[in-house]
Amino acid sequence: QVQLVESGGGLVQAGGSLKLSCAASGRTFSWYRMGWFRQAPGKEREFVAAINWSGSGTDYADSVKGRFTISRDNAKNTVFLQMNSLKPEDTAVYYCAADIRPENIRIGAYYNYWGQGTQVTVSS
Repeated sequence: QVQLVESGGGLVQAGGSLKLSCAASGRTFSWYRMGWFRQAPGKEREFVAAINWSGSGTDYADSVKGRFTISRDNAKNTVFLQMNSLKPEDTAVYYCAADIRPENIRIGAYYNYWGQGTQVTVSS
C-alpha cells in the first residue's frame, strides 16, 4: 500500500511556472506507475501525465504536451510535475495517483491510490 501527499500548488500568473511534488510512503514506490490528474470546478477529472516505474516512459495529455514535464526520483519516493507556460485553463485541483499496473494509464479508475490534491490557480 502507498500513501500520497501532493504539494507545490498555488496562485500564478498566466505564462508562469509551478512545480508540483507528490511524496509517497512505503518502500516499494519504485514498483508503481504514477499519474497526475486534474479536476476543474464543474468538470470531469482528466488525465494530465503519467510515468512508468523507471522514469524511462512518459505520456501526456495533448493539452499539456510541450509545457508540462513529469519526472520521478525513486530514491526520494517522489514524483514531480513541472508546469511551464501556464494558462488560465490549467486552473484545477491536481492529484497524483499510483498503481502497480494500471490497465490504462490515462484512466483514473485504474489507479488504486490517490493523494488529497493541491490547488493550482492561474490568473489571466
